[in-house]
Amino acid sequence: MINYRPAVAEDAPALAELGHTSFVDAFGHLYSAENLNRFLEQTYSLSKIESEIANPDRLYRIAERAGRMLGYCKLGFDTTLDHDSRGRRVMELKQLYMLGGETGSGLGAELMAWALSEAHAREFEDVILSVWSENKAAQRFYARYGFEKIGDTIFMVGDHRDEEYLMGLRLR
Repeated sequence: MINYRPAVAEDAPALAELGHTSFVDAFGHLYSAENLNRFLEQTYSLSKIESEIANPDRLYRIAERAGRMLGYCKLGFDTTLDHDSRGRRVMELKQLYMLGGETGSGLGAELMAWALSEAHAREFEDVILSVWSENKAAQRFYARYGFEKIGDTIFMVGDHRDEEYLMGLRLR
């Protein structure tokens, strides 16, 4: 049975490890060791994750089975993506990560349902996210929930520039 719950400060080490592992498993082969290591330290260091959990503009939802973290979703109530909100209230879906063996298990769908429920409950008008332009499976996943490409953006991993799609969902 999978248990879903909010993250607490004590989850920081496990969140850092899962984020690190998930990113390397999915994308590590795309980058030089120097760029990858610099990105991982900036993004998944214990201090970074601790500050993210403590940030009132971030909200995490953890999925676990028998005490083992399987995945998580991180929301941002302040958008950091290059996006013209046109005065609308925008929530950013910052990360939806899971262990590779959990793909297709329904865990991603449950975390997405939670994210959209939070967006509605907090009266956001739009949800945005970025996705690697070559990650067709993730793009199809987001499209199932009504997300559409609304622009192009970049994602930096060290000095490596990834072309990404900005995807958006209008809620109201």
